[in-house]
Amino acid sequence: MEPKGPSKMLNGGLRFPTVAALLEFLPAEERALTERLRELIISEAPDLKERLSFNVPFYKGRRDVCFLWPASVLWGRTKTYEGVRFGLSYGNLLPGCEPYLQRGERKQVCWRDLQELTAGDERRIRTVLRAAIVVDQERAGGLR
Repeated sequence: MEPKGPSKMLNGGLRFPTVAALLEFLPAEERALTERLRELIISEAPDLKERLSFNVPFYKGRRDVCFLWPASVLWGRTKTYEGVRFGLSYGNLLPGCEPYLQRGERKQVCWRDLQELTAGDERRIRTVLRAAIVVDQERAGGLR
């Protein structure tokens, strides 16, 4: 069996070893927005662990709670949105997160594509993030 090469799904096989390397790769506007969103998540949920998955930052409690997906980190061959996508891995378990967050055809993940972070966005993200953390903690106790 031949060893597998790098995945062709994400940016032609490009892999970031750290979040810092990812940030260096991003265009200035996406980098600034990603950094602001990271700061918001870390300040609101300091117990979540940051890790790279699919080449983007995911934040984990018991399970993945949320993620940031800058548009320049492609899934496939083409860019499908602008800015940075803030997503909740189990948004389907949060009543009332829509219409602020979208689900599209996805069963579980909800997201919001941001090109800037307004005060209203910050308030809503903090609210849904707190709710997502409660759901994650409940799941640790066997609920949901």
